[in-house]
Amino acid sequence: MSDETVPDPAPSTGPGLGSLQPVTLRAGLGADAAQGNFWRQVGGRATFEKLVRRFYEGVQTDELIWPMYPQDDLEGAIQRLTGFLEQYWGGPTTYSEERGHPRLRMRHMPFAITPAARERWLVHMRAAVDSLGLSPLDDATLWGYLERAAHAMTNTAG
Repeated sequence: MSDETVPDPAPSTGPGLGSLQPVTLRAGLGADAAQGNFWRQVGGRATFEKLVRRFYEGVQTDELIWPMYPQDDLEGAIQRLTGFLEQYWGGPTTYSEERGHPRLRMRHMPFAITPAARERWLVHMRAAVDSLGLSPLDDATLWGYLERAAHAMTNTAG
């Protein structure tokens, strides 16, 4: 654990507070964020696998986006998405060891991802995130990434 003390930019003005108070920033092994490793914090692989399995339950019922998924290798798709997400959030690097760099846009180019398809993807992913019962901060952190990623994968107007 490394510590770095930096002055707080906001002056202390309350009674008895005196001058500036130091703020201690911490970075752990593996350069975890100051608040910790998100993957571990939300429950590790079990949480991400639950997320992905719940997501695919919804996708299988969706006439618009289900045809884009490998129906003959659903378990493989589940494991790939789980591995990608857990690596992104600080878990094992198995995804890259097995598949190389994620290259998300390139891997999705064969599919016409319209704004309508993106919105359907987000509906199913939102239901999956909701099923996890995360804290509001963890939910917002995860959802913010998923929403940005969905918008980045849109590759055609329709």
